Amino acid sequence: MTPTRSMRRYAAASVAAVVALGLAACSEEPDRDDDRIVVTPAGDGEQPLGDPVGDGTRASVEGYTMTDVVLPGPDRPGEVAFRIVDASGEPLKDYVPEQTKLLHAYVVRDDLGAFRHVHPELEDDGTWRGRVDLGTPGRWRVVAEFVPQGADRPLVLGATLRVPGAWDPAEVPVGDDAATADDGVVRVSLLGRSEAGRSGKLQMAVTDVDGEPLQLGSYLGATAHLTGFAVDSRGFVHVHPLGAPEVTDDGTVLTFHTTFSEPGDYRMFVQVRVDGLLHQVAVTAAVDPEA
Repeated sequence: MTPTRSMRRYAAASVAAVVALGLAACSEEPDRDDDRIVVTPAGDGEQPLGDPVGDGTRASVEGYTMTDVVLPGPDRPGEVAFRIVDASGEPLKDYVPEQTKLLHAYVVRDDLGAFRHVHPELEDDGTWRGRVDLGTPGRWRVVAEFVPQGADRPLVLGATLRVPGAWDPAEVPVGDDAATADDGVVRVSLLGRSEAGRSGKLQMAVTDVDGEPLQLGSYLGATAHLTGFAVDSRGFVHVHPLGAPEVTDDGTVLTFHTTFSEPGDYRMFVQVRVDGLLHQVAVTAAVDPEA
């Protein structure tokens, strides 16, 4: 892809891109085009963190609870807020950074038709506050992924709120056609199927809409961020990139380490940075039983 063609495409898609980025959130992340791949890194003398506890369908896990959850209405951007409290009811204030953040918050509509990745700020009283634009009413779940100080693995909590207004839940796209999608600028295509188990892999190709490879910038210390939800249970899945992207005939190919606990369909929200802009594309991965 030549710079001239790229400039023409971005000019033509500028309005759509601005709208999409506003909904996707996290666009405030600085454009750091380094080559770091962060997979829950361990410090000197430390062991890597284990698999997350919880799948975001419960508000309480391992003695920690998500409480005081607030979401804005559907008509304008507003505040998402919540607290994480321990078994004694005291707010958790000490966290270990993971993928450059103390806590990752995801706001997903119950039908998996809309997804927001938010990085709220921790206040002195233990409340997390951020901005989000929902855009539609419906049942929305707030999912928090974090590592308490001293813990050996991340925790994932979730709470669901009803945002008032009429809405019609959409069917989650599944099948071969749902394995490829684009936002008008960036196209994501899953390569093959994945497998349930602790040591699975998922590959995807990232291209422009003409099928040409794209150079990916850094987002949250990696070349891509991938968040998934099981279509059947709506359980949260967070996977991590393995190694650097590889440019092949399929495009810019990314490989992710997966720990799908069950076979089935998973709605995956892929976030990549291209030419300084953050793009979000949703595809559905078919996961086979463990061999």
